[in-house]
Amino acid sequence: MWLCVVFALLCFVAAYNGFAALATLSDMEQRDLSAGYAWFWAFLGAVATVFGVLSWMIKAGRIRSEH
Repeated sequence: MWLCVVFALLCFVAAYNGFAALATLSDMEQRDLSAGYAWFWAFLGAVATVFGVLSWMIKAGRIRSEH
């Protein structure tokens, strides 16, 4: 669970850096590449967050099997 938190934070930092760099780029091709990079890392951060929440819910007993 904690590894998901750390990985999500690293992904969101990389996404933030990518989005922050958009203001300094003048070439449209580089802006598109940087935006794609930032959205990719934001997606990875969201996936890590979802898996971290799910693992916490399983550990806390909020998600149980009906077997």
